[in-house]
Amino acid sequence: MTIPSPSVVNDIRAASRQLVREFGFLDKTIAGTDLSGSGVHAVLEIGLNPGITAKEIAAKLKLEKSTVSRLLKSLEQRGDVVQTRSETDGRVFGLSLTTTGRETFAAIDQFGNNQAHSALARLKGNDPQTVASAMTAYADALSDRDAETSETPCQIEIVEGYQTGMIGDISAMHGRTHGPIVGMGPTFESVVAKAMSEFMPRVHRPMNNSWSVVDNGEVIGSISIDGEDLDGNVAHLRWFILSERLRGKGLGKVLLKKAIDHCDDLGFQEIHLWTLKGLDAARSLYERAGFELADEYIGDQWGKAVTEQMFVRKRS
Repeated sequence: MTIPSPSVVNDIRAASRQLVREFGFLDKTIAGTDLSGSGVHAVLEIGLNPGITAKEIAAKLKLEKSTVSRLLKSLEQRGDVVQTRSETDGRVFGLSLTTTGRETFAAIDQFGNNQAHSALARLKGNDPQTVASAMTAYADALSDRDAETSETPCQIEIVEGYQTGMIGDISAMHGRTHGPIVGMGPTFESVVAKAMSEFMPRVHRPMNNSWSVVDNGEVIGSISIDGEDLDGNVAHLRWFILSERLRGKGLGKVLLKKAIDHCDDLGFQEIHLWTLKGLDAARSLYERAGFELADEYIGDQWGKAVTEQMFVRKRS
């Protein structure tokens, strides 16, 4: 691997900042439209790849799925984009441009072409193909860097389905984590273990799943989706927990995304979860993923009165 000098790194960073400014990304709208940067890129990707899914858009633009859902909804409201159900899989919707959207795409495409032609015409002593090759190589290198770090930030294995010992491991983590809130003792841990013992024999069914962080055979983080527990095309998010040593490494976000993607792929209209008031870090993670507080009440099922909360994420 080539190690660049500090001056080269500084030159590249300065050029990158200038590109951002020249392309207009610091403005509220770009490319001669009234769209944001993410809106312009979404229109371009849909125009270049008819039938692309929202999930694929999120991956290409490196945006959260909830952000992409809001973005696509705004483009639909503008009349630029339409979603069409797949003929082979009724749970999947492909995206395409409307007549208005194709006009928007053409305007954006022309704007970009004009910028490129104008800049290339002013090059002095540089072959345009050399510039294109260098920019492509640098962009690909950035993409490779992201691919190495985006999926599992701390490089610990994440596996699906039932894992030997997970009922005991997860129940113990819940007891240690929530004991200070609900009261120490066997009550809370026993309720968690009993509920998991009912669920795990059916975790393999298509509507259900579980994702666990495993280290040397021990489950040290987990999340489950019970697609059969609630009526009305509603999924139940259950037993989301991380060992203390995993927190702050991004694994909670990864686990939650896997659960949400599972629900979206299966067409659940809502995801419900119940938690305890006072778990502020978890609440922040839920809200960033599109969950909203729907109910709050005092419960005593754990042997001690505590404030319980219900969060709901509705499919966009």
